[in-house]
Amino acid sequence: MKYTALVFKNLIRSKRRTFLTVLSIAVSLFIFSALVSIPTVANEILGNTASSTRIATHNKAGLAYSIPVAYKQRIMAVPHVEVVVPESWFGGVYHEVYDQFPNLAADPDDVDKMWPDWGISAAQFEQWKKIRTACLVGADTMKRFHLHVGQQIQLKGTLYPFNVTLQIVGTISGKAPPDFLLFRRDYLEEAAGRPGIVDNIWVKVDKPENVPQVIAAIDEGFSNSSAETLSESEAAFIGSFMQQYRTFFKMAELLGFIVVLTIGLVAANTAAMSIRERRGEIAVMRSIGFRSRTILSLLLAESLLIGLIGGVIGCGSAYLVLKGFSIGNMGGPLGAIRMPPTVLAETLVVAALIGLLSAIVPASSAARRNIVDALRTVA
Repeated sequence: MKYTALVFKNLIRSKRRTFLTVLSIAVSLFIFSALVSIPTVANEILGNTASSTRIATHNKAGLAYSIPVAYKQRIMAVPHVEVVVPESWFGGVYHEVYDQFPNLAADPDDVDKMWPDWGISAAQFEQWKKIRTACLVGADTMKRFHLHVGQQIQLKGTLYPFNVTLQIVGTISGKAPPDFLLFRRDYLEEAAGRPGIVDNIWVKVDKPENVPQVIAAIDEGFSNSSAETLSESEAAFIGSFMQQYRTFFKMAELLGFIVVLTIGLVAANTAAMSIRERRGEIAVMRSIGFRSRTILSLLLAESLLIGLIGGVIGCGSAYLVLKGFSIGNMGGPLGAIRMPPTVLAETLVVAALIGLLSAIVPASSAARRNIVDALRTVA
């Protein structure tokens, strides 16, 4: 602690250089933390659903094709199946075209059993089952449009040639997608003229180890029918939506590491220049009794502090930007984008490494250099 004042004094010796170094590290770690957060969030989403007992059954031809809602009864008869909830995509907009977020309709009876991890209270579920126009809204969508429980909203149809008027009875939280809106499928069926078709049927199995068996039984049961099915685990179903972003995820990670490597080289060059200019001062310090180890620690402490300050500024800025993006996004697989705590920790570790590794070679050389040679060179 007795050398702290000396470290800070050396930091402000060249204010412009210190400021520019901190700024360059902050910008690079802003880019790094923002880019790495995207694939990290995607992997967390898939990880959370890896052990799920839910299965998504849809038309084998693709998600753009429907399946009969009558499949529900046959699926219920499959061994190990506990709950079946048909679901239809509505795809409406709130006000304008850019006010989009995922909104869909599901059978009201067993939503609480299918998604008990969505953080919806029993009272809200009761309201959902009682009110025909009831809807449940994700926390991010509530914030984005400044909505509140009890409010009545209207969604303009895009896939359907009509609008729906809904009453918010609860919010979706927990492990649910934060931007979803869910309303009752019987209301949608009535407005659409009861077509008797759905886009997807969710199936809940008793145990995770029975998921493959149930998937095979469902698809085999509807093989050679007019609407053959493709059943997937929840992780595989969500992963299929993210598949189109895989290349982008890989590029984001690669670009993040390239940026860090580049700024590390720049920081190393800056540290080398700074230490080279102080060779005479370091030689004098050694001549009056400072140990090489002490001088090395002081130089590394300066560089480490610069790196950490840049890291805090960079990842803090990225955190705020991603938080703002998640609230005002357009929905979709990247709708839950944010900065996980793991990325915050990784960014600070990277900042510390940039500070230490950029200075360790020139600092070690300067701290161990022969005093006479150093003074002679300066003179």
